[in-house]
Amino acid sequence: MRDFTRSNAIQAALHDVVPGGAHTYARGSDQYPEQMAPILVRGAGARVWDCDGNEYVEYGMGLRSVTLGHGYAPVVEAVARAVADGVSFSRPTELELLAAQDFLELVPGADMVKFAKNGSDATTAAVRLARAATGRHTVAVCDQPFFSVDDWFIGSTPMNAGIPRTRTVRFRFNDLVSLADALEGHRVACVVMEQATALAEPAPGFLEGVRALCDRHGALLIFDEMITGFRWAAGGAQAVYGVRPDLSCWGKAMGNGFPLAALAGKREFMELGGLRTDADRVFLLSTTHGPETGALAAFRAVVHAYRTEDPVGRMEAAGRELSAGVNAVAAGLGIGEHLSVTGRPSCAVFRTADANGVPAQSYRTLFLQELLERGVLGQSFVTSAAHTAADIDLTVEAARDAAAVYRTALERGSVHGLLRGRPVAPALRARAEPRRLADRVAD
Repeated sequence: MRDFTRSNAIQAALHDVVPGGAHTYARGSDQYPEQMAPILVRGAGARVWDCDGNEYVEYGMGLRSVTLGHGYAPVVEAVARAVADGVSFSRPTELELLAAQDFLELVPGADMVKFAKNGSDATTAAVRLARAATGRHTVAVCDQPFFSVDDWFIGSTPMNAGIPRTRTVRFRFNDLVSLADALEGHRVACVVMEQATALAEPAPGFLEGVRALCDRHGALLIFDEMITGFRWAAGGAQAVYGVRPDLSCWGKAMGNGFPLAALAGKREFMELGGLRTDADRVFLLSTTHGPETGALAAFRAVVHAYRTEDPVGRMEAAGRELSAGVNAVAAGLGIGEHLSVTGRPSCAVFRTADANGVPAQSYRTLFLQELLERGVLGQSFVTSAAHTAADIDLTVEAARDAAAVYRTALERGSVHGLLRGRPVAPALRARAEPRRLADRVAD
């Protein structure tokens, strides 16, 4: 068994000073087996090391923000050169122009772009812009996991304490009737959606139908490219599927882990936040750190890598090899209907079901536990261009042993006696249970 002594001590200390013990709910200790949440100290390529000296092949790669690998030298070198001359100034730098031009060359459907530091700021700015442009307030969001930390979206989730009632309605992916119902029943300012997810491709004609419905009802179409950007293609999912939105929101892999997000869109809407309009101005985005030189230099280095190499092809190849290997292992053990890898090769996930074939957090946790013990870290099998054949081989072998334990649990009809601690829980939930921690003992 691996030693997590120092990781557990640091995690306990984090809970005393940081609510939830992490700065992102998806990174929380409740998303990992109890007493097995590594505290990381460094990474290189697709490998990471924790403070206890354990080495892992990592998947998920910084919540999908790292596509070129940890410590990718051209990005690191570009950042070092940029910050050596200063990080933040009182006026724009030429780097802002060059980065904007790079972005707009990648996304020809956009006329203007504004940089920020996180995806929530970008999506909320898009909603604000849509409301100003249409004079409406209601937002229609697709039934996809996450769009923003701000009230307009979080108010529609189970984790909505402290948020006033929001004007947000939902529609179903690949269901034009449900979108039409939402648009006809409300005065909708905008439709916010991902064009695809790891597990769901748009049906033929669906995105075109969404575009037509938005036009018919006078709602702006906003594509969330946080995950699909630089993972489906350098130009995002809109470059793959060919439907142009009014606005699009970007982040995650733009800087290979360096913090950068963007709002892009048609000039007629983006100019409402500028100085070339006679309309009431929209407070679009105004961030102190949005144009800091390090992240913009990282972005330009990422763009160069995508122009001169084939990161998407490499991560898809790794994902296909991994999916085939793990699925063959599960099939060989006769548990393929319970444990499987599925989804787009560059964004693969594993499905974990109980003896009745029902997805179960307890069985998911057991699989995570056994992978961690064998040097694999990840809530998914999301790959990067840095995952090598050796990384995939190690993962398949780890999965082989983990799947054997999984089969034992299926044969017993329970993870009892195999799972150490409580199962993981959804990151966005109304209560701390089922992973509530004991109250802090006073000093």
